[in-house]
Amino acid sequence: MRATANVVRSLRAKETVRRAARSLAVLFALVAAQPSSGVAADAETAPLLAFSARVAGDDARTRLVIAFDRKPDFSIHYVADPVRVVIDLPETSFGLKPESLDPRGLFNAIRYGGMGAGASRLVLSANGPTEITEAKVLPEEDGSGYRLVLDAERIDRARFEKLLSEQQWKGSARAVKADRPSAPPKAGTFVIAVDAGHGGIDTGAIGGTSRIEEKRVTLDFARVLAETLNREAGVEAFLTRDRDEFLSLAQRVQVARQGNADLFISLHADTLRQKDIRGATVYTISDRASDHLAAELAQRENLSDEIAGIAIESEPPEVADILIDLTRRETQAFSVSLARSVVTSFEGQIKLINNPHRHAGFRVLQAPDVPSVLLELGFLSNKEDETLLLDPEWRKKVSGLIADAVRRYRQAAIANGG
Repeated sequence: MRATANVVRSLRAKETVRRAARSLAVLFALVAAQPSSGVAADAETAPLLAFSARVAGDDARTRLVIAFDRKPDFSIHYVADPVRVVIDLPETSFGLKPESLDPRGLFNAIRYGGMGAGASRLVLSANGPTEITEAKVLPEEDGSGYRLVLDAERIDRARFEKLLSEQQWKGSARAVKADRPSAPPKAGTFVIAVDAGHGGIDTGAIGGTSRIEEKRVTLDFARVLAETLNREAGVEAFLTRDRDEFLSLAQRVQVARQGNADLFISLHADTLRQKDIRGATVYTISDRASDHLAAELAQRENLSDEIAGIAIESEPPEVADILIDLTRRETQAFSVSLARSVVTSFEGQIKLINNPHRHAGFRVLQAPDVPSVLLELGFLSNKEDETLLLDPEWRKKVSGLIADAVRRYRQAAIANGG
């Protein structure tokens, strides 16, 4: 009897520890996922909190379980070429350990994050045709929240095509308006759209040492650059995104055009396998890449929509036409002029890659009437570049150099009747 009592006490103690551990996990996830404001968020309007997750299975069946603090609404969609399963959620703070959703079984990549407009998303990239055969939300027995359970199975192509044809969902492109006054700018105002690359579910590259996400680096730099440009007389700069949200490549172009932009500057900080390569690079659009590095970079940057589970077919019709025709020659010439001005401004001041003006088919530079450049500020895979990219003083210095380049570009354009 004494042995039995000891076992019971031991089991109860273990259960108490498990519950305490779960409560601590929720607490730590809340601290990690929520900004400190000093004011408690209203429970009904605050984002959901995903505080733990796990994946198990093989190449035939895979189960994904995510724990939330409240009951989540969700919807499931499918995208082809490549095959992706899209799980749409209300706005959610993901306080998850990155390794908890390491891909396995049917999935080769699992991404999650914000999609803007109070929405979040999980994108499960599959090795082949896949179906969610069961999806359910179950309450936790200890009352700590709810868990979303997704069971996936490998299916044949015919079944997957049937799923695609039967779903009502036609992609996720949404109307976007620039966060600036809707009235046209004052006559003579030079308007610049500053685009912080990546965002939301699309984290971009990851720092080799700091593990910082590219989307944070670009937004921090974009804010400083816009502030610097706005100190220039007759210049008005605005951000395509001013928070951690996802914008498709087409939406970024749309925001710039809606804002009557005269220039579009997209900011990035990539990684390379060759960790010794460092320095800034300025890219313009072209139907033929200048070199292998430019081609590979464009290919990676053009995957942004795929990462977020967006089908190319969901973009506005004119985008397809632009991809075929690229941009008008006059706009391309202005883009090249801006790129050269930036390179000239950087020379002798900050490290540049060899042949710092390059070109490739970047879809984010596709505006037919807005001169556009993509600026790789440096490489997060290089320790020296990574240190500089995180340095506030370096950001101020480089922003000043870009402002100088824009000033010279504008003066030249005015002199030429532009």
